[in-house]
Amino acid sequence: MSPIAQRLVLASASPRRIELLRQIGIEPDAVDAADLEELPLEHEPPPELALRLATAKAEQVAQRHADAFVLGADTVVALGRRVLPKAETLGQGRRCLELLSGRAHQVLTGICVAAPDGRCARRLVRTRVWFKRLSDEEVESYLGTGEWLGKAGGYAIQGRAGVFVSYLRGSYSGVVGLALHETQNLLTGLGYRGP
Repeated sequence: MSPIAQRLVLASASPRRIELLRQIGIEPDAVDAADLEELPLEHEPPPELALRLATAKAEQVAQRHADAFVLGADTVVALGRRVLPKAETLGQGRRCLELLSGRAHQVLTGICVAAPDGRCARRLVRTRVWFKRLSDEEVESYLGTGEWLGKAGGYAIQGRAGVFVSYLRGSYSGVVGLALHETQNLLTGLGYRGP
């Protein structure tokens, strides 16, 4: 494969995803965020939403970078069939934490890699996360950090919300924003060898 085909474009402006890729020695050649409406379709189950959005991001950005591997990802936090929002207001952040308090929820990470030759590989990673019961003081204190802003489900596990997690089954990096094991396997399977 020619060197130009070994370019990697991340279809996300998430600093967390960039940091996670760097953690496994991958430095994207470019970051080109997709411009999508990230809302569920009517009656769309959370796993399908995560995979659809990851695929749409990769496909949209691949149109602008035909010579590169393009990595798209999306993270959805769900309580049963209910998708929790990316919290943008204090009210949303508080409501998410109240719903997650003392319960288990799913974090669904959709990953899609589009190769320069047009092939596409996708994977859905499911992680189950249990939160301890949160006091009103813990909720308000966490909201005061601002870490919840723009985060799916209103929390960042890699920050202070890490103390809320009593148990996790699945991919920790998937909860942060990109399941590394599965991402590496998809890239390698499509022929990406990195720098």
